[in-house]
Amino acid sequence: MIVPLLIAVVVGYLLGALPFGYLVAKAKGVNIFEVGSKNPGATNVRRVLGHGAGNLVLFLDAAKGALAVGLFPLVHRVGPQYCPFDTDGLLVLEITGIVAAILGHSFSCFTRFKGGKSVATGAGGFLVLFPLGMGIGLVIFGLTLAISRYVSLASMLAAAALPFAAFAFKQPSPVISMSAMVAAFVIYRHRANLARIRAGTESKVGQKTNDTPTS
Repeated sequence: MIVPLLIAVVVGYLLGALPFGYLVAKAKGVNIFEVGSKNPGATNVRRVLGHGAGNLVLFLDAAKGALAVGLFPLVHRVGPQYCPFDTDGLLVLEITGIVAAILGHSFSCFTRFKGGKSVATGAGGFLVLFPLGMGIGLVIFGLTLAISRYVSLASMLAAAALPFAAFAFKQPSPVISMSAMVAAFVIYRHRANLARIRAGTESKVGQKTNDTPTS
C-alpha cells in the first residue's frame, strides 16, 4: 500500500500544482500575481480578465481536483489488476489524492510555492468523492453569494458545510475527518478576506478591480 499512497501523493500534488490561473492570464499578457487580489484563482482571473477566462480557470481547477480523486477508481474499473484494492483501500487513495491536490494548488512548485485558496480544486474533488455533500455546499454557496455578494464568504460557508453534511449522511469517518480538515484549511486561506469583510473593504461580485491589465 505504501507505493500506491506515494503515487497518489505525487500525482495528486502535481495535478493540483498545475497553475491554470497563472497560465491563462499569462496567455493574455497578464501576470495574475501582480493584479487584482494577486491570487491565481478563478475569482481574481474573472475580475481582471472577464468571465470567459475566469470560467475556464474555474473548470480547469475543478477538473484537476476531480482527476486527483477519480484516477485510482478509474484505473481499478479499467484494469483491476493494476489497482487491486477493495473499497476501503480505494477510499484511502482518493482521500490522499484530494488532500495532495489541494496542497499542490495552494503551494504550487511551478510558481515558487504560491497558489490559490483551493476552493475550486477541492470542489472538483468532493464532486467525485461525496457528490451529495458537494451539492449541499453548492446550494449554500449560491444562497450566500446571492445575499452577501461575497465570493469569499460563500466559499468559506460552503466548505464549512461539508463535514456536517458528511456526518449527517453517515459517510465513512475518514471522509468526515478529511472534510473537516479541508474546511479548516480553506477558511484559514481566507483569513485576509475575513479581515477585509470586517473592515468593509472586501470586493463584491460585480465590483471591478482597479487594476488594468496590459497586453
